[in-house]
Amino acid sequence: MKPWPASARLWWALAALPVGFLGLFFLWPAGTVVVRGLLGEDGWGGGDLAGAFEVLTRSRTLDAITTTVGLAALGTLGSLLLGLPAAWALSRFSWRGARTMRALVTVPFVLPTIVVAAAFQALLGRSGLLGGLGLDQSAGAIVLALVFFNISVVVRIVGGAWESLSPRLADAARTLGASRARAFLRVTMPALRPAISSAAAVVMLFCSTSFALVLVLGGSRIRTVETEIYLQVNQFLDLRAAAVLALVQVVFVGIALWVSARARAPRPPAAVEPARPPRRLERLGIAAALSPTLLLLTLPGIALVERSLRTSDGYGLDHYAALFGEPPARSTLSAPVWQAAVTSLLTALVATAMAGAVGIVTAMLVSRRARRASALEALVMLPLGVSAVVVGLGVLLTLNRSVLGVDLRGSWWLVPIAQAVVALPLMVRALVPAARAIDPRLRAAAATLGASPWRVLWRVDAPLLRSATAASIAFAFAISMGEFGATAFVARPDRPTLPTAISRLLGRPGIENVGMAFAASVLLAALTASVMLASERLRTTVGAEL
Repeated sequence: MKPWPASARLWWALAALPVGFLGLFFLWPAGTVVVRGLLGEDGWGGGDLAGAFEVLTRSRTLDAITTTVGLAALGTLGSLLLGLPAAWALSRFSWRGARTMRALVTVPFVLPTIVVAAAFQALLGRSGLLGGLGLDQSAGAIVLALVFFNISVVVRIVGGAWESLSPRLADAARTLGASRARAFLRVTMPALRPAISSAAAVVMLFCSTSFALVLVLGGSRIRTVETEIYLQVNQFLDLRAAAVLALVQVVFVGIALWVSARARAPRPPAAVEPARPPRRLERLGIAAALSPTLLLLTLPGIALVERSLRTSDGYGLDHYAALFGEPPARSTLSAPVWQAAVTSLLTALVATAMAGAVGIVTAMLVSRRARRASALEALVMLPLGVSAVVVGLGVLLTLNRSVLGVDLRGSWWLVPIAQAVVALPLMVRALVPAARAIDPRLRAAAATLGASPWRVLWRVDAPLLRSATAASIAFAFAISMGEFGATAFVARPDRPTLPTAISRLLGRPGIENVGMAFAASVLLAALTASVMLASERLRTTVGAEL
């Protein structure tokens, strides 16, 4: 039998880390949800599909499914209506302020969902800046928040394709007698259709998994599949119903990912002409295209800051000061908000360390482009196809016990474990392109000079991946700090994280509670934005050094 080369032995030795991590903390919990949903509490030995069918045919379940599809469709439509004009304005022309506007459009994508929910509650709630519109706890408020959150997705996907589309094709159609509108419909739109379809599928995916937005903005009036899962676990203690609904959510996500993959197409050749300054009428078009988006992106933040400063006597920093004191008497918090912030920092650091160790190793292994590397990449990307709520439910069902001799019942460690599972695939997606960009001749040259595979990894790959690694670690930290879907299931009541503390404060009456929630949301948003800005600065600095 031919012995394995050293590089193959090293590959399999390192691959044991991501395979073991995902097997224990994702595949087992997700598989348990599937078995519990289809076969009941007793698994293969004593359940059948009749119970699952009974859950699916309940009026609550059907209402939740209908609401989920309706909100996702409206959120996707609104994101396209605002995102496509913004993509045109930001990708086809060069004008003063375009870079600032592009950065503003991408801000919602890095904000924690609980912060976005709090901002729209501050804007559209009964005491909000636009409370007179009557959108408090309504589907309209949820749709607006979904559009706010997903405009950046449309701009990034469609805008990237638009930048690569040569304007000469439309100019040729105009030369042959086509009007501007006809050239756009007959030439530009067909070329952009794959990108638009892909963006719509991704937005539909995000809209159907918007747990925090619906939980906060919908209150008790509006229930989607994800919030129904949460209610079945926390109010009715019906884990079977929650597992069945989790399967429904997996089907939603799988369909969205399949549509996105089918819609994805190779980009057209890059345009030779750089973005040009707009003409007079085009300036008016840019202003008209970006004005609704600008209003939607700025008003919630303004309302959030205003409500965090509003007190019963006027305006002040009372709510920020209250974050460092004991919780209000009518609050459900068992610890001060500053302790929840410390807990979030600690859990995010641990989750980032877990995801970082697994993600860096995975990115180096996947970059080799072998068949086994493709299988490993597919395994690591699986958590993207499962909602964070499903991950949290699976962790609750499986790891809330003694595992491998370690008692995890009610353990603090369940929170960073769930957060690491959520952050891992996003971190790998950020690292893999940088790892694949490394010239393999550098590794070959180092091996020719006598370097072992371990030394090649340390001396060649590691220095070239420093900037991408720093950015992806910061991204994973920001995701973990703001993670709410999985954390809501596994966080201990006496040790809430900052997002779960914000959610509890928003759910209680009284200006003290909601004021502290808004103040904590401002701090969480500032912390998340600072981490992302620091990662961009670090990536630029390290990239220049290399």
